[in-house]
Amino acid sequence: MNILADLWNAPAGASPMGCSTTGSSEAAMLGGLALKWRWRQKRLAEGKPADKPNIVAGPVQICWDKFARYFDVEIRQVPLEKGATGLRPHQLAQYVDENTIGVVAILGVTFTCDFEPVAELSAELDRIQAETGLDIPIHVDAASGGFIAPFLYPELVWDFRVERVASINASGHKYGMAPLGVGWVVWREPALLPEDLIFRVDYLGGDMPTFALNFSRPGGEIIAQYYLFQRLGRQGYREVYEACAATAQYLGEEVAAMGPFELLYDGRGALPAISYKLKDPAGAGFTLYDLTDQLRMRGWQVPAYPLPADQQDTVIQRILIRHGIGRDEMALLAEDMRRALHRLTAGKPAELPEDVSRIGFHH
Repeated sequence: MNILADLWNAPAGASPMGCSTTGSSEAAMLGGLALKWRWRQKRLAEGKPADKPNIVAGPVQICWDKFARYFDVEIRQVPLEKGATGLRPHQLAQYVDENTIGVVAILGVTFTCDFEPVAELSAELDRIQAETGLDIPIHVDAASGGFIAPFLYPELVWDFRVERVASINASGHKYGMAPLGVGWVVWREPALLPEDLIFRVDYLGGDMPTFALNFSRPGGEIIAQYYLFQRLGRQGYREVYEACAATAQYLGEEVAAMGPFELLYDGRGALPAISYKLKDPAGAGFTLYDLTDQLRMRGWQVPAYPLPADQQDTVIQRILIRHGIGRDEMALLAEDMRRALHRLTAGKPAELPEDVSRIGFHH
């Protein structure tokens, strides 16, 4: 945990606390629970009602909807503005109030792959506090970006360098490169994790504190994560993700050159990934869902989906580049995309090499 706290720039002497989880979804829910408990403790201490908590977020992953429903918190999901790829600071004032337990900032938006501006969101909350007295913390959902930003964008201020950031979660099995089944959540200091959320178990021998939604689970993924930290180090992770980012940018250039697509995110400044939409959905003669079907026949799984409210009429696709996916594979994908576009726009199959079957789906 000290490695993660250092990676995310925890203040010296703050004694950060954290735990492993089965993935970033559980880690996010634990971060949300700590926000709710602290808000409730403060409200009760002030003699105020504590029965209507809310949490404010932009286009978050489904785990935050689960958190809100399972733990009786209203989720105030801020709609996407036209042209935006995530929550924007000026939107906060309309949604926060005295019942807001925290704001969720996303480092690696699920839908668009972009980073939300954590430091700017914090500055807006500073302004709101100066004006209204509301002191609202931030939880950073860095499920993907928590293992990208420290290595590719060390100058980007998004982590515990932002004083309002109380906790951060990340997925070890996404860009942390650990085996499937491990996530992490870290709090800036012990006071931010209420003691009554921690259970102390003695029937395994000794005193074992635990904060989790389950109990027994494998430990191999944790060991693997530690091994990767030691084996690769900062330089190793940086070199891996520099290669991934270069591959994503190459693919973005290829997709942009095909003609019908407009890049929403080009692989620069956030995740090693791209996202794009049709420039002219009405006049294209096909949808991105059609393109998904064509690519699936060649073995590629490239999802098409609508953006969240208020941009749900916009359908996009995204492609994530992870360790082990090189430029050769993405060149093949780009070529298959061009063939698919020919089929969809010309109304007949493109010419294929003799050794490539026309139709067939496989993993």
